[in-house]
Amino acid sequence: MKSSEIITNNDGSIYHLCLKPNQVSKEIILVGDPFRVDIISKYLHDIEFTIQNREFKCVTGHYNKKRVSVISTGIGGSNIDIVINELDALFNYDFANKCFKNTHESVNFIRIGTSGSISGDISVDSWLISEYAIDINSQLSFYDIKNYSSKNIELISLEDKNLYCFKSSNTLFQKFYSHNLYKGLTATCNGFYAFQGRETRIPLASTIDIDDLKSIKFKKNHITNLEMETAIIYGLSDFLGHNAISLNAILANRINDLYSQNPAEVIESLILFVLDRI
Repeated sequence: MKSSEIITNNDGSIYHLCLKPNQVSKEIILVGDPFRVDIISKYLHDIEFTIQNREFKCVTGHYNKKRVSVISTGIGGSNIDIVINELDALFNYDFANKCFKNTHESVNFIRIGTSGSISGDISVDSWLISEYAIDINSQLSFYDIKNYSSKNIELISLEDKNLYCFKSSNTLFQKFYSHNLYKGLTATCNGFYAFQGRETRIPLASTIDIDDLKSIKFKKNHITNLEMETAIIYGLSDFLGHNAISLNAILANRINDLYSQNPAEVIESLILFVLDRI
């Protein structure tokens, strides 16, 4: 590999995450907010280390004798592209010889995020597990998806666009699903305002609005919620041979114009649910 492809720091750590091989567990909880790493960390014991670079904060410790890493990604799919690729390199790249290994190690990515519902039937303060996720803005089309075959990737059509839909890991879905959660078809957008049809002082032009999103149907399911990371996590994980699942605290309902009165409580209860199942 060229030295500019997989970049390391002077101490040998991977460029953005500042992590070295063996510092990360194969059970990885992904959150957006670095402060959410602190919330989860208070439930861990025998913490091995804590490190932060920019928005990327990582803590590796144990929960019920199981080794777990918690990593903040910051906001959006572009950051997910950094995090998933660098974590894959930590397990599957030979840093000494500057090449990818002949053997492959698979990890579990468990996303704990927040999201807004576009279904009148999905209430604020509920939890949703993303069985499927659609890359609304085709971020992953920068990769050569056309020549990649997977039972977890399907094309769906929206007007003049072909969008990729990614399935969650079946193993992790079965592990984390319960009757307390809604099952969802999640739309992943590249941003929060124009990309999700929010009106500010700038008029909207070419963005998909809520009615467009509600018209999308896949395997008899309509889109349930909007967020900014899940489809990118699912797609990259599938390409790289990893498992991924995304669980969302539903803090807003765009149809009913509601927002949670106790978002911190809803998020923390979801965190505990995930930790107990991990």
